[in-house]
Amino acid sequence: MAESKKAPNQLNIELSEEVAEGIYSNLAIISHSNSEFVVDFIRIAPNVPKAKVKSRIILTPQHAKRLLRALADNINKFEAQFGLIAETEQPPFPPMNFNTPTAQA
Repeated sequence: MAESKKAPNQLNIELSEEVAEGIYSNLAIISHSNSEFVVDFIRIAPNVPKAKVKSRIILTPQHAKRLLRALADNINKFEAQFGLIAETEQPPFPPMNFNTPTAQA
């Protein structure tokens, strides 16, 4: 009986313990093609010349735009509650090499 009372479009989302721990990232690199956006989350450490991609998320252009809007909305809500997020000037990053072949169509 309880099953029939659920909303017809309800989505149950599972979050494993491993994923719930999260992955710290202090650099994101975004690239795109005509059909997808790729967001690489990287953790860089001071005075370490090498960093690894910790997570890669691949999105459709439509989903990337929805993510942009949702993130902007959440930042606005955060700043309304806690004050403006200070943006510090970052030193320029050295050239980055991903050790991947040049993309060709």
